[in-house]
Amino acid sequence: MGHDEQVEELEVLESIFPEELTKISDTEFRISVSLDLPQEDSESPAEQPTILLQIRYPEDYPDKAPHFDLVSPPNAVSHPHFSLSDDREALLKTLGEVAEDNLGMAMIFTLVSSLKDEAEMIVAGRVAELEKEREEQILAAERAENAKFHGTPVNPETFMRWREGFIKEMEEKAAREEEERLAEMKKAKVKEPVRMTGRELWEKGLAGKAVDEDADDDEVVDGVQKLNVEA
Repeated sequence: MGHDEQVEELEVLESIFPEELTKISDTEFRISVSLDLPQEDSESPAEQPTILLQIRYPEDYPDKAPHFDLVSPPNAVSHPHFSLSDDREALLKTLGEVAEDNLGMAMIFTLVSSLKDEAEMIVAGRVAELEKEREEQILAAERAENAKFHGTPVNPETFMRWREGFIKEMEEKAAREEEERLAEMKKAKVKEPVRMTGRELWEKGLAGKAVDEDADDDEVVDGVQKLNVEA
């Protein structure tokens, strides 16, 4: 394709991209490529990012690939899932492969379309990965919540662990109760037995079995104290 053919392709591109293409010379221009990215917040949508594809025809284009580069427009807004500084090398590599596949043909429109598709695919992959992580977090939280309502599956190993813990707990409980019992016994006061009077012993039929230990030399007849009568 000679110079005339290059001019012809550029004119076609100007008709396809009337607002996006900025002509610098007959062999050099740039095209603004706007990305259509998914919006996470419909109420406050983020401004869509734009990439500037700069093109310069070599003398023997299209038998030789055009010179191209990617730059951000002045005052470019940031996007949560796309950064040209991070993705530039990957996008340029894709454009180089597309250019090699289309040698001998007018390829600028194909390069623009490939750039847009590749950039949007990169963002779509990131959004899908983030969504997958959020879903995994939700599922993990649900599993943790459901685990509260399900006991530990019983098998010989878990049963033996439970049994050992239960026996140890019962032994510790019994030891504590024994210590408390002994402590209470030490604190307890032994009360003197209540002595019954002679009359109470007589009335209860116990007179023949009890002797008043406080009596001195008084005689005891049939178990009942015989009182001395003063003259």
